[in-house]
Amino acid sequence: MTNFTPENNPLPAGVLEAEDEERDRAGRRPRSGWRMLMPTMTPWLAFGLILVAAITLFAIFGPLLFGDPTVVRNIGLTGPSTEFPLGTTKTGQDVLAQLAYATRGSLMIGFTVGILATALSAFFGIYGAYVGGFADDSFSLLSNVFLVIPGLPLVIVIAGFVPRESRGLWTIAVVLALTSWAAAARVLRAQTLSVRNRDYVAASKISGESAWRVIVVEILPNLLPVLASQFVFAVIAAILGEAGLAFIGLGASNSATLGTMLYFAQNGFALSVGAWWWFIPPGLIIALLGMGLSLINFSIDEIINPKLKHMREHRRLARKAAKLERRLTGSQTHDRANDRDRTEEVLAR
Repeated sequence: MTNFTPENNPLPAGVLEAEDEERDRAGRRPRSGWRMLMPTMTPWLAFGLILVAAITLFAIFGPLLFGDPTVVRNIGLTGPSTEFPLGTTKTGQDVLAQLAYATRGSLMIGFTVGILATALSAFFGIYGAYVGGFADDSFSLLSNVFLVIPGLPLVIVIAGFVPRESRGLWTIAVVLALTSWAAAARVLRAQTLSVRNRDYVAASKISGESAWRVIVVEILPNLLPVLASQFVFAVIAAILGEAGLAFIGLGASNSATLGTMLYFAQNGFALSVGAWWWFIPPGLIIALLGMGLSLINFSIDEIINPKLKHMREHRRLARKAAKLERRLTGSQTHDRANDRDRTEEVLAR
């Protein structure tokens, strides 16, 4: 990373002096765990974490608060009210209770797919690249085959062959995981090929460590940021993929998800009759959840990428320099105005 010094940095000296004073103050007192986290906690990352945490808490505690979503009432399609904050469906079912259960189902599918897809990509990418030879060639061929086949048609075909009564949350999760690991495996393979030839990995091999121990202890910690980013991306893709499958009638038939809510709202002609409270809440939850996870994913990429981290630091120093320059300019303008007023006063005398 480039050091910001007067020789290679065009920023004003006042900014550099402020930076030096800040480093001196930080060096005079121990930094707590929160202060150590703050340099990497960007506003977008904090907003994404808060958004995802709020939706997760709603999915966990919502079903406990809003009752059974399958209760049929003889009131038909009604709008939001004090008794039903999000209205009811054509069969009198509480939309808010359905939304709580559906959010839980979509999150279960998303995180299950994220875990399965990350595990598959780690096995085929990291283990194959470390072992090399026939195993690496076979795994690379398999991942290339999955990359060539279009993902969405493959998911539709696999889900279509599964009987409707057997299409539960786990079935949809497995189908989505089997079709979403290949791209991440290629990235992990490239990263592993660059790590396996380093000195500490060679030292572990020479000392007689097993292949699995070398992978877990020496190689895997260097790839954890990449795995975290791929996990978050897999969760986003899984939630959107499940919503798409459910919307066309290939989702989990015996479970509630955000996609199945949209499917039943479409079948109930919610858009035609103007029942916005039936289809907007699940779509909004999907959009907010995707936005929160995307912000987390982008922030992870910014934290682990030295170039992006350097750009963020340079932008921060540039903003500080602009603020200092405006302050100095304003002070000089104020001094000139005072001098002009004093001159006019002397001439008037």
